Amino acid sequence: MIELTLEMAQKVFEAARTRAEEMGRPMCISVVDESGRLVFSARMDGAGFFTADTSRAKAMASASFRRSTKEITDNRDLNPLLWYSLPSIIPDALPSPGGVPLKVNGRVIGAVGTGGGSPTEDHDVALTGAAAIAGEE
Repeated sequence: MIELTLEMAQKVFEAARTRAEEMGRPMCISVVDESGRLVFSARMDGAGFFTADTSRAKAMASASFRRSTKEITDNRDLNPLLWYSLPSIIPDALPSPGGVPLKVNGRVIGAVGTGGGSPTEDHDVALTGAAAIAGEE
């Protein structure tokens, strides 16, 4: 069984943080395991206080659905009932761009969530974080 380790979560964070710094965007980056439990979270200097909650909630949504929150958002019109009922089903999940699943050998082992930028920036930073461990076994 592949488990998300603290070392892996820190690699995800460092790659995402570096990308956020390149963009000049202070963000919070959260990493959860496949069940949505928090493994690592840090808020960069200057990031908004609410970004800790939103980054974790995006990671939770991505881990729950095993896809990026951008994809969930892009497809919300295909199933509007799910979209509107989601807060009552998974209250800690935020299906807003910035959550990306963490995959190793094709298996989702967790997710990274970011908050503090635009939807496009959040998604980009989360993708960069996820890529940091994509080749690990």
